[in-house]
Amino acid sequence: MKKHEIIFSIIKLPIDFLIIFFSFFLAKNIREYNDFIPWIQLPVQIINDISLIKFALFWSILYLIIFSIHWLYSLKITSSKIKEFFDIILYSLYWFMFFSLIVYFWKWFFFLTDIPRLVILFTLIIWIIWVLLERIILNKVQNILLEKWIISKRKVVLINNKDDEKIIDILKDIKQASIYKIIWYINLSEIENTSLKYLWNDKDILNIIVNRNIDEILYIDSDFNSKDLYNIWDYSRIYGIRYRYITNTFDVTKTNTTISLLNKIPVIEIKNTSLDAWWRVIKRLLDIIFSFLLIIIFLPFFIIIWILIKLEDKDWPVIYKNLRIWQNWEKFNLYKFRYLKWEYCIKDSYWVKSEDDEALKYEQKLIKERSTRNWPLYKIKDDPRKTNIWKFIEKYSIDELPQLFNVFLWNMSLVWPRPHQPREVEKYLIHQKRVLTIKPWITGLAQVNWRENNKFDDEINLDIFYIENWNFLLDIKIFLKTFTIVLNRK
Repeated sequence: MKKHEIIFSIIKLPIDFLIIFFSFFLAKNIREYNDFIPWIQLPVQIINDISLIKFALFWSILYLIIFSIHWLYSLKITSSKIKEFFDIILYSLYWFMFFSLIVYFWKWFFFLTDIPRLVILFTLIIWIIWVLLERIILNKVQNILLEKWIISKRKVVLINNKDDEKIIDILKDIKQASIYKIIWYINLSEIENTSLKYLWNDKDILNIIVNRNIDEILYIDSDFNSKDLYNIWDYSRIYGIRYRYITNTFDVTKTNTTISLLNKIPVIEIKNTSLDAWWRVIKRLLDIIFSFLLIIIFLPFFIIIWILIKLEDKDWPVIYKNLRIWQNWEKFNLYKFRYLKWEYCIKDSYWVKSEDDEALKYEQKLIKERSTRNWPLYKIKDDPRKTNIWKFIEKYSIDELPQLFNVFLWNMSLVWPRPHQPREVEKYLIHQKRVLTIKPWITGLAQVNWRENNKFDDEINLDIFYIENWNFLLDIKIFLKTFTIVLNRK
């Protein structure tokens, strides 16, 4: 465990305590000023500062205990930040319910003074906002210090028998992370075509583990026998070194299993996804609610974009339909703001056959000459078909907004794998068609991880990972991260 990880975790305790403690007094002042309930002015309830100190002191300590029990002061820097924020909100709400019950059902037993209900509510809102801001600032400071090498990164040793070309994506991902540094790799023999430093053999890695000169071991592949690998793993447990390995598809799938009966025979089922019947209903309800709300929120923006597109190109339509493949290979029309000149728009959703579509032929020509991505994905550099407004529309993914209507109509979901064009699907390998087993999305795991910089295999692997490891928190993380990615264009 790095010293800076301990310091940044411990420092949260006094800061959280001060935030929560003083939130009571700020909430009291706000309540005395206004109740913020529209059209109603409730009588102002007063509590003196001495009595409030007792409430604030006791319940601030209880708050820290609740958060400590639920690992919100974990020393691991690698924990999910979005999950941390979600847990802060969740356990703060638990605290609020518990606090309210104790205060009002045990009055005159624990407390002789009444605390105004709105003061408790305001306190909750204030401290959630400020604790989240505190976490964001601390995380940012820590990342800057890591990137500048002011504090040390986690040193990683790879167990690996592949050259750089075969694991280039793995190396790139590790090097891009601000918290890791690859120190060595270990194998029975040295590998050609690698820039990594060789560690010789398993006995050397055991000495390094004993001397605690590394922080983590990552297993990719090796020439070691199972006994040697077991010794490395066992030593890592004894000396507190983190040991992880790259999974294959079957390893990932094995985590999503259930035991059931085939008549009287016990069997293990490997499920396609953890998104079972009730979760599908809940997800659909949330899609309807959020898509409707977002359509209402963005309606003025829809009108402005509509006008801007019509001012530049008077041809119809403004919202363009594009044929896509969805769950179980069925077809649907995906809606987008049109940023290509109409003559260059592919018209497979407008009763024009592909062999007669001059726009499709022209696009295929451009793909061959200018595409910067590997087929079946493509991205045409300096696309001559685009209108002037496309720079603004595409930069902030505004062209995707009409897909909210697709979500509302149940063609798509807010978060799932991406929608596929028929001519793309024709080129898919059999395992890549796995992504067609669920509905497509507006945003997904590949869109918040490197976006168009993904190779096609990378995008497919991310989508399959999402399908096999779906959970509600993962959807929330992807949805929230989408806004950051779009605004920062990272």
